[in-house]
Amino acid sequence: MEHQQRSAGRLSPSSDTEDMTMSLAPRLAYFAGVARTEHVTRAAQELGVPQSTLSRAVARLEEDLGVDLFSRHGRTVSLTPAGRTFLTSVERALAEVRRAADEVRADADPATGKVAFGFLHTMGAETVPGLLQAFRLDHPRIRFSLVQNYGEAMLEKLRAGELDLCLTSPVPDAPDLVARRLDEQKLRLVVPADHRLATRRRVRLVEAAEETFVTLEPGYGLRRITDDLCQEAGFRPRIAFEGEEAETLRGLVAAGLGVALLPPPAFPRPGVVELTVTAPRAAREIGVAWLEGHPDTPPVAAFKKFLLSRRGNLLPT
Repeated sequence: MEHQQRSAGRLSPSSDTEDMTMSLAPRLAYFAGVARTEHVTRAAQELGVPQSTLSRAVARLEEDLGVDLFSRHGRTVSLTPAGRTFLTSVERALAEVRRAADEVRADADPATGKVAFGFLHTMGAETVPGLLQAFRLDHPRIRFSLVQNYGEAMLEKLRAGELDLCLTSPVPDAPDLVARRLDEQKLRLVVPADHRLATRRRVRLVEAAEETFVTLEPGYGLRRITDDLCQEAGFRPRIAFEGEEAETLRGLVAAGLGVALLPPPAFPRPGVVELTVTAPRAAREIGVAWLEGHPDTPPVAAFKKFLLSRRGNLLPT
């Protein structure tokens, strides 16, 4: 009769899997405790719950599954074949939960936790290594997960919870994000070494109106800034090549394939000349952004405070 009642209570194949998972999950630790001790009273003492609560949880688990997990012998119990099969998967699941809990606790540890930090490709050679070196003078054991990407992609990672902070340009203005301007970086017109403007030190951007440009792809912040500056100078740039990385664009310029508006390089590049742009004012703002309302772990809070303290002194001189 008991087996028939359990069979009648078995969830139908059409039952929602997620609802079943939510129903089963809280009872798994209780089941594993009883299976380990083979005694309901001892299991209740070890788990710190009333025996009646434990007995009801195990009985409800069996009812939801539609199978007997234990054979009962007075106050002692033993696993049925179905119970042994179920225990193997339950122990694996509980171990994974414990591993995940240990991992998130470790990531939030004030001394040894982790910061997921995103930044632009153009800041990877000097700026970010210098920042991390300075930060770790006072926080030597904090770990970093570093992501290099273009601005819009990093903002999407912020929104998805994959990043804690990011350095980006332009500084975003969105209701779901908090952004703070940290510094400004001048942009230069980069031309081939044998270019007609290569003997100059300064140039107005309109003087390059008839040139072919090499730029980053649409969606990159620097591409948007390039388009806006050219529009302000009174022309629309003729684009020959689009890339994903500033130093690749410098290589294209050196090969005589066009000119480009780029931030200063980490190291001088042979084959190109970098000209100061006098009009319009060619610069990009660098800022730090994070998700509005997202609670900071102690390591993230410490690194955010450090970045904000570098306002006006973020970039190498």
